[in-house]
Amino acid sequence: MVNSADKNVLQPTRSQPLIREERCRLIQQEVSREGLVTVAALASHLGVSPMTIRRDLSELEGQGILTRVHGGAIAADQAGGPVEPPMRERMLRNADEKRQIAKVVAAVTLDGETIFIGSGSTALAVAEAIRNRRNLTVVTNALTVANALLHSRGISLIVVGGFLRPSESSLIGHIAERALQDIRVDKVIMGIGGVDPEHGLTGDNLQELMTDRAILGTTDTVIVVADHSKLGHVAASMTAPITAATRIVTGRQAPSEVIRAIRQRGVEVLLVD
Repeated sequence: MVNSADKNVLQPTRSQPLIREERCRLIQQEVSREGLVTVAALASHLGVSPMTIRRDLSELEGQGILTRVHGGAIAADQAGGPVEPPMRERMLRNADEKRQIAKVVAAVTLDGETIFIGSGSTALAVAEAIRNRRNLTVVTNALTVANALLHSRGISLIVVGGFLRPSESSLIGHIAERALQDIRVDKVIMGIGGVDPEHGLTGDNLQELMTDRAILGTTDTVIVVADHSKLGHVAASMTAPITAATRIVTGRQAPSEVIRAIRQRGVEVLLVD
């Protein structure tokens, strides 16, 4: 990432630790020169923790200097397209991990419960894991989840209507939000674009923001299902503080410092292999 001629640009001096302003200046220089920077490389070069780098990147993103992406950031002028890949592509990413997450969530789903399953590839894996269960009521705004449970005889299925978001196959907007006002469930199981101890639960689509908040308002028990790549990532819109989650189920590859910080805020984190 660093050319030999610039090798000392990102090297901190141990006797004089870099202050935040200096780190941000060096990060800005690097992203301007390279177009792409990674959290791991910046943490190593600047001699600070990955969490510190993530905070710096969030501040620079707020200034319009760069755009955060999974594992790092890109220059702001390269961020014209959507950050979140389509559902079909995401279903293939970390597929085994998502299936293990789904097994854990299925195991804590009790007969007789009414649960809400949101949209997203990991939430879909949960739906597939419970499709043979009996005596469950599932509420969803995701067409993928509804399709997965369509022929499950032991599951009563309720689909919340709304405006179709094609890339996610989800139904969102004020129609969905008004319907959700009249619904109470035992627990919500939802995927999310980013999970960060400081920035909370974040999403990649501003139009979906209010629908996600309405979903969270249907219960006191929220299980966030997110593969390890979502931990420490901050997406475009702030859905809720991290404490809105009762439990987060993710993979063991998730950054340990992020997991520790989330647990310190009183949120349970379950790790799967």
